[in-house]
Amino acid sequence: MDAPVFEEIEPASDCDCPGCRHWRRVLPHSPDGRAPAHPAARRALIVAAATAATAASALGAGPAAAAPAAAHAPHRPGVSAGDEPDTPQGVRAPLYGPPGRPAAPPAGAELAAITRTEIIARAQTWVTAKVPYSTSAYWSDGYRQDCSGYVSMAWKLPTNEWTGSLGTFADRITKADLLPGDILLFHNAADPLNGSHVVIFGGWTDAAHTTYTAYEQTPPHTRKQSTPYAYWSNSAKYLPYRYKGLTSATAGTAGAAGGPPAATAPATSPASPSAATPASPSAATPASHGVAGYPGRAMFRPGAENPYVTRLGRRLVERGFGTYYTSGPGPRWGEADRRGVEAFQRAQGWRGGAADGYPGPETWRRLFS
Repeated sequence: MDAPVFEEIEPASDCDCPGCRHWRRVLPHSPDGRAPAHPAARRALIVAAATAATAASALGAGPAAAAPAAAHAPHRPGVSAGDEPDTPQGVRAPLYGPPGRPAAPPAGAELAAITRTEIIARAQTWVTAKVPYSTSAYWSDGYRQDCSGYVSMAWKLPTNEWTGSLGTFADRITKADLLPGDILLFHNAADPLNGSHVVIFGGWTDAAHTTYTAYEQTPPHTRKQSTPYAYWSNSAKYLPYRYKGLTSATAGTAGAAGGPPAATAPATSPASPSAATPASPSAATPASHGVAGYPGRAMFRPGAENPYVTRLGRRLVERGFGTYYTSGPGPRWGEADRRGVEAFQRAQGWRGGAADGYPGPETWRRLFS
């Protein structure tokens, strides 16, 4: 069935119908001397438009012209468009966004030193605050509220960078090297607003390393969620990077490269694993059950509070099993610590009582090896 066709018919200027007489009295004459369009003609156009729309709907036809697609609208199979919003980005800019493009950092300039724990803690502040996504607004800390501004903030960079420049502050690594605080970066050099995006790696969520916790700035606000490696779309184009200013956490804790802390005092006898509880893990390194640094199960009982709990928590974060922490980690043993240890134990293939969430000597050895 063909849609009806309508024509606009302009009545004669001397039409003497009641409507024309009324409009000739109340409407001004047009500057070129032509009388305004006949009101019946306007009604005919409105009816025609409405009828055409109804006919198109009945025939299953779509709208005459689709709205232009938004920039950077990645296709993510299996995920509704509402869950995966667009993430355009701004250009390089100073903190708090004053006008003008900032100069490149001077050659050889020393980057701010930061630990993995600090990066994740800074990233979490925006997740907690649910910072709204914006390519032009700047949060109270001075960083632009888009994906690249978020990484600039987490890395404590002196400027707001973009996906085209973040790589200059980092070194390329491999998937096997990824640790919390690293990033996965996709910069589409040919069309930066089409697909370019960056997320912060928060740690693996499965033993097969197929999913990980991603911290990202995306509409409507900052979020932290399990994400397939490397990303929902354009997965092969996301490259892992590590910040050049990364440093070890503190004395006596695991460093950026994931190595175990060095012993700073002779080990105690295995027969007396907790003969003396040091003020900090760096003060003495016990060797319970013959495992260097392991202080014994007593340090990880419910309600226990000591520096070994902090040390354990930081190591869990570094190894990618710190997703249960909402703050910290700290010195008081809690459910977030236990669940992190349990996730690590299950990643070793252990089940049942072997994955109870309480660190024994073998758990400790593997965690810090």
